[in-house]
Amino acid sequence: MTELFIEGGRALLGHEIVETSLQIAGREIAAVGADSIHSIGVVNADGLLVLPGIVDLHGDAFERQMMPRAGVDFPIDVALVDSDRQAISNGITTVYHATTWSWEPGLRSADNARRLLEAIEQMRPQLAADTRFHLRHETYNLDAESEIIDWLSEGRVDLFAFNDHMDSTVASLAKPQKRSRMVERTGLSNEAFDRLVERVVCRGHDVPASVAQLAQAARAANVRMLSHDDESPAMRQAFRAQGVAIAEFPVNEETARDAAEAGDFIVFGAPNVVRGGSHTGWTRASDMIAKGLCSVLASDYYYPAPLLAAFRLAADAVLPLAAAWQLISAAPACAAGLADRGTLAAGQRADILLVDDTVPLRPRVVAVIAAGRLVHLTEANRLVRSSAASRRAVAAA
Repeated sequence: MTELFIEGGRALLGHEIVETSLQIAGREIAAVGADSIHSIGVVNADGLLVLPGIVDLHGDAFERQMMPRAGVDFPIDVALVDSDRQAISNGITTVYHATTWSWEPGLRSADNARRLLEAIEQMRPQLAADTRFHLRHETYNLDAESEIIDWLSEGRVDLFAFNDHMDSTVASLAKPQKRSRMVERTGLSNEAFDRLVERVVCRGHDVPASVAQLAQAARAANVRMLSHDDESPAMRQAFRAQGVAIAEFPVNEETARDAAEAGDFIVFGAPNVVRGGSHTGWTRASDMIAKGLCSVLASDYYYPAPLLAAFRLAADAVLPLAAAWQLISAAPACAAGLADRGTLAAGQRADILLVDDTVPLRPRVVAVIAAGRLVHLTEANRLVRSSAASRRAVAAA
């Protein structure tokens, strides 16, 4: 059994940051505030913050590792290993790879979704972060319904989201730059892409029934659901009525407020906080947080963002750091139904970060422990083999 002892750090316990120690046994935190046990390895956290690992409900930055340039593909296993390194080094110990299965070929095709799911399932034991599958279903992708229901019933989907980008796709056909990005991603010619969009749009009348069928299957499988880019309270209410309790990136305050009043989880992108606004020109996440209309921050398209966002919120006096950290640890864990992580307490999964916060707005992850294993360390001198070994060395000198 792996045993570690973290001493000398300022740990986030509940809503307070206090200097204490943590004892780790196996995959769990065995004790908080315990005395060092001589036979275990010691990690010196002096001068560092000790924080719960980040739980990231929605991250699709791995797509850039798969296709760093339009039409340039790399093997999925290589992409997942590299994405795992990026997530861990930025403090993300639980990562939901947000995989879009659309009606389009290419990066977001059926074949790619299948390959990703299979690769994640096969590679989980060798990845440092707890890696899970977040399926983003484009609701016009009607041909996928039967297979997705099978995946849900077989327990292969960890989060299930309803996406509808059809209106924006049609609108982007008249915008050369956006059109070019969409077409390049699919590998089709302009003419073939136009014909495909026309065929898909014509089936719009079948979409509501498909959404209802898939929501029923997800409820039966006890899979948490999200709705993406809700545009109005009515849209949020319709999804809520089908058991979709997570509102992901509501596009206006009115919709976010409806979600908050109903007790839904509300997800915004951490890059939005770091950059000071949405890259789409929609809702400013910091404003929503200040108004109590955001409960979760996700990496979205940039793995460093959750860590940076928490410290940005504290620096801007939007929230104290302890409360800001809840948005990226305890709250997303709760939203996903993961009761074993997100806080530092005895019996919890030992997902722990050691963070140097000496440079304002530039926190640096010094060490990461994931499920009790030390998986990232930038300062090797902080790892002492054991307290007993240290005392023997001192005595011998």
